[in-house]
Amino acid sequence: MDSSRMLFLFIVSILLDLLAPAVAQVNDAVCNYTVDFCRRCSYTGTYEDGGAYQKNLHTLLSSFSSNNQTNSGFYNSSTGQDPDKVNAIALCRGDVSLNDCHTCVNLSSSILFKDCLNQDEAIIWGERCMVRYSRKLIFGTQEDEPIKYLPSLSSATDPEEFDLVLNLFLDTLTEKAASGDSLKKFAAGHVIIQGSTTNQPIYALLQCTPDLGKQNCSGCLKGAISKIPECCSGKQGGRVLKPSCNLRFETNLFYDFTADSLVALPGKKSTISKAVIVVIITVVAIVFVAMILIGIFISSRMRRRRKKLKLENDNSDDIGVVESLQYDFETIRSATDDFSDANKLGQGGFGAVYKGRLPNGKYIAVKRLSKNSEQGDRELKTEVTLLSQLHHRNLVRLLGFCLKAGERILIYEYVPNASLDHFIFDPINHGHLNWETRYKIIRGISRGLLYLHEDSCPRIIHRDLKPSNILLDEDMNPKIADFRMAQLFMMDQTRGDTKTIMGTYGYMAPKYAIHGRFSVKSDVFSFGVLVLEILSGRKITSFLSAENEEDLLTYAWRNWKADTVTNIIDPVLTTGLGTEMMRCIHIGLLCVQENVTSRPTMTSVVSLLNSHSMTLPLPSRPAYYLHNSETDTTERTQSYESKNPEHVSINEDSITELYPR
Repeated sequence: MDSSRMLFLFIVSILLDLLAPAVAQVNDAVCNYTVDFCRRCSYTGTYEDGGAYQKNLHTLLSSFSSNNQTNSGFYNSSTGQDPDKVNAIALCRGDVSLNDCHTCVNLSSSILFKDCLNQDEAIIWGERCMVRYSRKLIFGTQEDEPIKYLPSLSSATDPEEFDLVLNLFLDTLTEKAASGDSLKKFAAGHVIIQGSTTNQPIYALLQCTPDLGKQNCSGCLKGAISKIPECCSGKQGGRVLKPSCNLRFETNLFYDFTADSLVALPGKKSTISKAVIVVIITVVAIVFVAMILIGIFISSRMRRRRKKLKLENDNSDDIGVVESLQYDFETIRSATDDFSDANKLGQGGFGAVYKGRLPNGKYIAVKRLSKNSEQGDRELKTEVTLLSQLHHRNLVRLLGFCLKAGERILIYEYVPNASLDHFIFDPINHGHLNWETRYKIIRGISRGLLYLHEDSCPRIIHRDLKPSNILLDEDMNPKIADFRMAQLFMMDQTRGDTKTIMGTYGYMAPKYAIHGRFSVKSDVFSFGVLVLEILSGRKITSFLSAENEEDLLTYAWRNWKADTVTNIIDPVLTTGLGTEMMRCIHIGLLCVQENVTSRPTMTSVVSLLNSHSMTLPLPSRPAYYLHNSETDTTERTQSYESKNPEHVSINEDSITELYPR
């Protein structure tokens, strides 16, 4: 590790020597429109030259510049222990390539090392990226200071009209940027100012750090827009730079053209003559009458159309997907060698799954639904409708479907390492799963669930999350599969009820298993069971026997109370971060709490897994817990810190869920 740091410092010194003319004067005094970098050092605290903080800083920033594990352009992490713990964020502009991102982060880090020497907090805004570090926690927090303004040197031809269009334009892009997912919150585009002689374009780009929620991102960008009159009013271009967000506008294209699009603006105020108003009123009256007549005609057509669609939906052969997803049956038959047993990957309740190879050499997984399955057609419609709209690296991808003479077939991407249960519960294979791989699987499943609950439209409740429905690709990245039991929620819907309870006992939340009530918290419960199984290498029912009525949740809770949490951890995990393991057990117990409102949402779970600084709330008794005395509930008042003082941050921040979602 020391040799890696020395190599990184050597490369940094070479870069600084080569780039000295360009970066030597990068300081607050020349932080203006004409330079590529603008930095701000905080002089509130310092670190010792050659000390632990400096080493942690070099290690963390060098890992950003060489990190190939994400293509989103956003990196946030911490390293070290208090008081020398370093928190850092790197955010690349949403349109830049991964190579350009790494180059910018590397150069920005070099400038900070030189110009902010010994300062324990600093930020630099580059043309293509931003890098920031601090002793304090900076993840998931909207910060508006420090702020920098970089106005253009040129003024607009018609400043009043320019500013009017610009404000409407930036407000429109703000909504688009804030609606981004947990990987990228970015928006870019252009509008045209219609002039008497020429048409003037305005190009703009807005971006937040993806760890902000929609409301905080929107608030940060709106705050930046409100500063434009102070710095850039009537200018042809300008930038407002903040730690949590930034914006830029120009009359020339300054970002990659592939990110550009024409943005439609809402109506804007303008001064018009009385004659024009009379004409407009007359035209509106004529249009209004015409619209009534057209509305009557359309309403009549829509009623007929709805009746037709209802009839089509009742037809089990129509699965409502685009024709381009349909595969020829003979192609699938040939790809699987006529569904030979040699290509059979597994057998499920609704049919068999086969490995296939298309003529172009691409491998596929083929699910052939049983012909005598009573639910086959309905489940086929559910999976095709859902999966054709879902695009996330932690969800299995649907490639298409095939229908012919009673055959119901789904075609998926081929995931070579089978399902999680083939590893975690196998006496031989589970020994190959080190802690780093298990932690990656836990985080990947959490991101996939977060996408289903918050970022997909409509929201989706999986209802059957278990190890056999988690597939592993060649790099052991998890992919959530099997959506035949999934339920769709409207965006404002919080819970649902069903008389048909489907799923696997042990992974089903109690209110769903008993009363048929389900919500996003039902999936959270299943996720908590998965986490405890991955950590322990034991099935949820592995402890049950004629002499023993204890399940995994009971076992985990009993050891948690007895301060023997290490008993839960798989004995083969002889190496790994004990802090991460203990934290994951804590998160797993939070997810399986009997009280639905006490369970965190997947948004909170992802935040807790990505940050080791947030203090976790105490878990209460898990569902299905077989308690023997009243002391089981009173022990909730014991602090986690008193049980594990060496693993707990002194940070006072915590996540509290007040309402179910």
